[in-house]
Amino acid sequence: RYKIVAQKETCFESTFTEDAEILIAAYGTAARIAKKAVVELRKQGIAAGLFRPITLWPFPSAQLASCAPQAKLVLTVEMSCGQMVEDVRLAMNGRIPVEFYGRTGGVVPSWREIVDKALALQKEIKIEKTLSCLVDITRTPVVKGKNAL
Repeated sequence: RYKIVAQKETCFESTFTEDAEILIAAYGTAARIAKKAVVELRKQGIAAGLFRPITLWPFPSAQLASCAPQAKLVLTVEMSCGQMVEDVRLAMNGRIPVEFYGRTGGVVPSWREIVDKALALQKEIKIEKTLSCLVDITRTPVVKGKNAL
């Protein structure tokens, strides 16, 4: 039954993932903030993208794994203690590092905090800035799945 639900009901959104070297995975309110962080990182020449699972169960593992094959890092941003980060790690299957940035107690992370964390991680894994990731804010995100709008 799970396989049937996973095939028919899994839904997600991906934004700027085609060339992303840093992939930010976030859901809910954190995803809205992470989207702004992705735009700001791209303005700075960092090829960043966003993967936003719309359905958390079943988690869109296959879609996440294939979303940005060139990614060198996934940063999971949550307003929790890390309920999604393990799903992301399982989806990446050890291929690339998965880092966690979380806030609890109703504290909302700012886009600047997410940018700072991504830049610190970028330095750690030596991702170079590139001119090919200029932001086109008129692009609409890719939303896939049965319940996609």
